[in-house]
Amino acid sequence: MDEFQSLLQTIQRLFNIQCSNYKEDYIKRRLASRMNSRRIPTYKEYQEYLLKNKEEHEALKNALTINVTKFFRDPPVFEVVKTEIFSPILRKKKKLRLWSAGCSSGEEPYSYAIMLYDLTAIQKDVDWMVIATDIDDTILRKAKEGVYEKTSLELVSESQLRRHFKQRDDGKYEIKPHIREKVKFQHHDLMSGVPASRFFDVVSCRNVTIYFNDRQKTDLVHMFYQGLSPGGYYVMGMSEFLSREVEDLFAPFRPLQKIFVRKDTK
Repeated sequence: MDEFQSLLQTIQRLFNIQCSNYKEDYIKRRLASRMNSRRIPTYKEYQEYLLKNKEEHEALKNALTINVTKFFRDPPVFEVVKTEIFSPILRKKKKLRLWSAGCSSGEEPYSYAIMLYDLTAIQKDVDWMVIATDIDDTILRKAKEGVYEKTSLELVSESQLRRHFKQRDDGKYEIKPHIREKVKFQHHDLMSGVPASRFFDVVSCRNVTIYFNDRQKTDLVHMFYQGLSPGGYYVMGMSEFLSREVEDLFAPFRPLQKIFVRKDTK
């Protein structure tokens, strides 16, 4: 076994992260970042360092799992979701459940929550909830706090900023309770094969599967299919796509925005 594979085994044992689910180049880039920061030249030496220094564990886990994001990333996607998915669902059944999978530090699920709150502000007979999941407990704690730098809010309108955020003394912005309480954060491993729950109207997993190999991407789509209600919507990242192995599970809804609808024939 070479040094790289030995290090991967240690990572899997320490963090319960299946490295085989990620592209090798992605893992090597993230490892290189941590090794350079510690001035460690070889995988073998980094493995030894990792075993002796627990303070490195959290930094490496974050490096392997964290996603950079912002509020309302890819505005055309959110506009379609708002006008062509949220509004019709709420008019029809007055109830909506959304799963933000691989939610990272919370910008995406809070963005959905802001849209849903604004859509239903004058409607008292609607019920909606956003479930947000990630494998990284540290980033989930940050998401629950709901505190963000101004740079992540550049696509938030002035009206939204005023109504849904509170500026703190340190210059950061904090999500107000009426939004935060509508987003339920929980630990979930996308590699588990089991959805966070079932009968979601919308599953949003954007810019996450780009880090997975082809087999895992296929398994994920099967899992999202199981988690969706009949006719539910699957929102992907702009650079992601459905493989031929799973394209029969979904029909295009707004393909330019990478939004698909679950077929009910399977």
